[in-house]
Amino acid sequence: MAAAGPTLSRSGALCRRLLLTLSILAFACDACKQVILHVPSKLDAEKFVGRVNLEECFKSANIIHSSDPDFQILKDGSVYTTNAVLLSSETRSFTILLFNTDSQEEKEISVLLEEETQVQKRLSKEKPLRRAKRRWAPIPCSMLENSLGPFPLFLQQVQSDAAQNYTIYYSIRGPGVDQEPLHLFYVERDTGNLYCTRPVDREQYESFEITAFATTPDGYTPEYPLPLLIKVEDENDNAPIFTETTYTFTVFENCKVGSTVGQVCATDKDEPDTMHTRLRYSILEQLPSSPTLFSMHPATGVITTVSSQLDRELLDKYQLKIKVQDMDGQYFGLHTTATCIINIGDVNDNLPTFSPTSYVTSVEENTIDVEILRVTIEDKDLINTPNWRANYTILKGNENGNFKIVTDPRTNEGVLCVVKPLNYEETQQVTLQLGVVNEAPYSREASSRSAMSTATVTVNVKNQDEGPECNPPVQTVRIKENAPAGTRSSGYKAYDPDTRSSTGIRYRKVSDPKGWVTIDEDSGSIIVFRSLDREAEVISNGIYNVTVLASDKNGRTCTGILGIILEDINDNGPYIPKQTVVICKPTMSSAEIVAVDPDEPVNGPPFDFSLESSDSEVRRIWRLTKINDTAARLSYQNDPPFGSYAVPIRVSDRFGLSTVTSLNVILCNCITENDCTFRTSERTGNGEVKLGTWAILAILLGIALLFCVLFTLVCGISGTTKELKVLPDDLAQQNLIVSNTEAPGDDKVYSTNGFTTQAVGAAGQGICGTLGSGVRNGGQETIEMVKGHQTLDSCRGAGHHHTLDSCRGGHVEVDNCRYTYSEWHSFTQPRLGEKVHQCNQDDNHKHAQDYVLTYNYEGKGSLAGSVGCCSERQDEDGLEFLDHLEPKFRTLAEACMKR
Repeated sequence: MAAAGPTLSRSGALCRRLLLTLSILAFACDACKQVILHVPSKLDAEKFVGRVNLEECFKSANIIHSSDPDFQILKDGSVYTTNAVLLSSETRSFTILLFNTDSQEEKEISVLLEEETQVQKRLSKEKPLRRAKRRWAPIPCSMLENSLGPFPLFLQQVQSDAAQNYTIYYSIRGPGVDQEPLHLFYVERDTGNLYCTRPVDREQYESFEITAFATTPDGYTPEYPLPLLIKVEDENDNAPIFTETTYTFTVFENCKVGSTVGQVCATDKDEPDTMHTRLRYSILEQLPSSPTLFSMHPATGVITTVSSQLDRELLDKYQLKIKVQDMDGQYFGLHTTATCIINIGDVNDNLPTFSPTSYVTSVEENTIDVEILRVTIEDKDLINTPNWRANYTILKGNENGNFKIVTDPRTNEGVLCVVKPLNYEETQQVTLQLGVVNEAPYSREASSRSAMSTATVTVNVKNQDEGPECNPPVQTVRIKENAPAGTRSSGYKAYDPDTRSSTGIRYRKVSDPKGWVTIDEDSGSIIVFRSLDREAEVISNGIYNVTVLASDKNGRTCTGILGIILEDINDNGPYIPKQTVVICKPTMSSAEIVAVDPDEPVNGPPFDFSLESSDSEVRRIWRLTKINDTAARLSYQNDPPFGSYAVPIRVSDRFGLSTVTSLNVILCNCITENDCTFRTSERTGNGEVKLGTWAILAILLGIALLFCVLFTLVCGISGTTKELKVLPDDLAQQNLIVSNTEAPGDDKVYSTNGFTTQAVGAAGQGICGTLGSGVRNGGQETIEMVKGHQTLDSCRGAGHHHTLDSCRGGHVEVDNCRYTYSEWHSFTQPRLGEKVHQCNQDDNHKHAQDYVLTYNYEGKGSLAGSVGCCSERQDEDGLEFLDHLEPKFRTLAEACMKR
């Protein structure tokens, strides 16, 4: 190794060694033997420095740490640099810390790094250097696998140039030495001779990478560790092996020459890319041997066809014995054999053929869904494949669709069936031509005509004694409605298909919904039993259906329908179907009435309309105007009052036949007809009033009125000492209820004086108390009331005092004040009475019951606001909530219904 760096005096080195020795002695209890490593003055990063025997110091240590970050210690004691190191002096030291986490025991090893230059100078004085050829380098080395020895087998000698100057000991480590396989190699310590102790299998170990070391007896390592590669040379000791012992391939018959059958493959454990693994494939034998049909590519193992004469119907399987050999197929190469089975796949190369090609069969007339014949075919292709399964078809003779042929999947036969009855009287014999093909298309070139086999089937139709035929099944006859009883008409006729005659056929009525007719048993003619009515509900389009059963002498029957077409006569006068007419007087002055006539149009419109009444009052109020042939307009005149009127109207058809209809005409104060109908439906026929929508609105208005009356909070002007006068409980029951305010009151400060009023203009405003709030005083409650735009509290002015009446002239707002009961009573009573008179009245011209009633405050307001009897004046929009009222309103509804 080369040595470089500055040289220091020997005395300085001895001083530093003395100091290092003293430091080691100071920790003798925990320190191990010092280690001295000779290194060059400059070390590169990640370079091997030397090895320290850690087990000699502390064998059970599991944590190894260096005190100098420039050096790293491995588990085997190898010391490597982590960074580039430049020795600034002749020596450098650091400590290896060893620690056991289980026993908490700790030991140290002191490592001293010394420059090689100083060591060489010291040794040169002891022994002169001799020049020699340097040999410490990797030497190619190999050995033959499965060697026969003798063992130990000498491989080579490892030598170091330093052996010329020092005593050198040689050692090796690595796989085959102190790693698996153990003790395969060893080196003589003094000579460096390397030996192998036993045979080696290359397929198990291709090579060994071991490391050689050269050290002096005192631990000095003059050489870097020497990597030594020992390669195991291969010998042809493994025969190639097929991946499968038996290969199975399939190739279709009639395939072209050169078609690929399959590929075989083999492996060899010997060294790749050598003659030991260069394989050749071949076919040793074919069974049956003649003719030769297959060949194999020697390098790839691909099997191909050499003939196009593969015929599955002749032979469906071949067997090959194949071989693979290494050494590129040389006779001395190792080989292995295997078996290859080649199956011949089927193609549709054989046409199905009928056997025989002509058939004769018979079938009775009037029978359906019966099997009359089975036809067979021959096909040499593989059974139960599309190449073998047959598809039959009828080529000729089935123009009327009487026959059908299907394939029996089990036997592959064609099953001929009758699906539509044959008639012997029309056809005694049918000739069919059948064809057959396979499900799979024919593989060989041929026209579709030559690719189909055909057969002829003669079907004889047998005659049988048939029953009567009802043909056509529906027959009609015309009779005038209201024809007298006993009127005879032609009826239903059936006939015998053999004789084409109706002789001997008897008839019976099966269905006659109204029992209007009877049927003659022998002739089938009908006789009117009851008067016929064309306008009856069972009549559809003027036709009355009667079901007739015809039977012959042998009891065979058929069924038909006789449709009696009823000819209309003018036997019904026109009438008005809608007998209740509503006229909304504010929006309309007339109503349209429409008449209908059950008779046919020839006996119907145009209609004449007239008032049928001797009462002059009816003619004074009502007037009829014709609109068209079927409608007229009924209008009122002379401004009649609201109410219900009976108006008789006569309607006549074009021939003068008439009917009088008494209309119930309602003059109503409404916007739409539904509105009037809705309100009138709230009253029952016996005069009792039902709780309808407007009654519920009246209930809600009562709640609103409650808030109107609860307007009286007693308040006054600050600075006075007048005592508050409260309302007596008994008087409050006449118009108001005694209510406990469940909502929290306001925090206003009320004055203690009496009423203070001020006349204000229409645009004037005041500051009023919160609606519904109250202040308790001596167990009584002051009440606040709101009425329309006027509010009942005294009007406050700037230093002016007036009476309560002075506030009535304009728009009055309520201010916080107090007042006397007499003043409150004189102010509220006239206005409450005026409000009651403004409300609507019921049908008996009395005030509605739901206006002023006693209610309890339920804790929350109505979603609809204030509603009641007066709400009829408002718009109808937004009343959908009345369909989902809460259960609390039932009590209020019961109160409203009390008489």
